[in-house]
Amino acid sequence: MGLVYAEIELINGEDITLAKRHIIGEDEIKRMYVNTLLDSGSYNLCINEVIQEQLQFPIVDKRSAKTADGRIIECDMVGNVEIRFKNRATTCRAMVLPGNCEPLLGAIPMEDMDVLIHPQRQELIVNPEHPYMAQMKLK
Repeated sequence: MGLVYAEIELINGEDITLAKRHIIGEDEIKRMYVNTLLDSGSYNLCINEVIQEQLQFPIVDKRSAKTADGRIIECDMVGNVEIRFKNRATTCRAMVLPGNCEPLLGAIPMEDMDVLIHPQRQELIVNPEHPYMAQMKLK
């Protein structure tokens, strides 16, 4: 299987809360569509500094990470990132990669949305066993 990408929507979750409280308008919610590499070998969502600059997620932590070429880098962790794909959504943290690095959608948010990488079609799909609503494993 080659590299597989999917277009997902990223939304600033704090803006959603502010809009629900009528502090900002719905049209002021920061959001964007991003073409992400699907990486089931990575755990989390990884965005880059360009995306972070536009969506302004709150920084909640710093983490070190080992890159594919073996380097250890320190990255900001941002919170309250809402991810949407088709009829699925989840809220998670994201690691901010330097510069304009390629964004990655990791295993944890994919599993939380109950989506799968279809190897033959080379695309992200909603789990066909649960087409209408995400289903989680509790054990």
